[in-house]
Amino acid sequence: MIRLAGKTYWLIGASEGLGRALAKELSNAGANLVLSARNADRLAALCTELPNATALPLDVTDPAGLTETMRQIGRIDGLIYNAGAYVPMRATEWDSDAALQMVDVNFLGAMRVLGAVVPDFLHQGHGDITLIGSLAGYHGLPAAIGYGASKAALISLAETLRHDLKGSGVVVRVVNPGFIKTRLTDKNDFKMPMLMSPEDAAGRVFKAMQSSRFRTDFPAPFSWGIRLLDRLPDFLVYRGK
Repeated sequence: MIRLAGKTYWLIGASEGLGRALAKELSNAGANLVLSARNADRLAALCTELPNATALPLDVTDPAGLTETMRQIGRIDGLIYNAGAYVPMRATEWDSDAALQMVDVNFLGAMRVLGAVVPDFLHQGHGDITLIGSLAGYHGLPAAIGYGASKAALISLAETLRHDLKGSGVVVRVVNPGFIKTRLTDKNDFKMPMLMSPEDAAGRVFKAMQSSRFRTDFPAPFSWGIRLLDRLPDFLVYRGK
């Protein structure tokens, strides 16, 4: 079991929803936290509730801002990348600006941050990386232009990191939740199976972080159904389309 107490974790995407709930879980476990998100006011308010947290506002789409944040951040033991952008979008209602923004935050932002953090972890001989993906990254789904593709790329990136960093002392895991009740999923106008509270989801992520297991998907059985899509023949998945 990986002990979190006394270690310093950089949580990106901490200001609300899953990130906010996870920050509280980590703080209660005795971890020291560096919290980042775009909304400085929400971060500051959260830090008043957590005695061992520091706020460093960050827009992951801004390379110069990331460079400055890295200068301030100092040594860390772990990274949790939870930054996310989501707009439900069908190909028939394509919005290029919104689609590219999702890719920039959900995937390219992770690439920027990891490019800054991984060399430091390798130099110090240890580190812990948790990437928050999504079950939507496993299969092309309706109304997921931009979001599904960016999460699929993030899962692929996590898989490559797990291979390449084996034996380096750097642990890599990917956590893929289903639907979580947040301001982002409030945009959906369809039924969301097994909708979870941010606190429930955070508890599952927290549990995953205590293990070196690579992949955690939840909630079951919804996650099983999503993974099953990859094993079905195309004529069943795209029947009548």
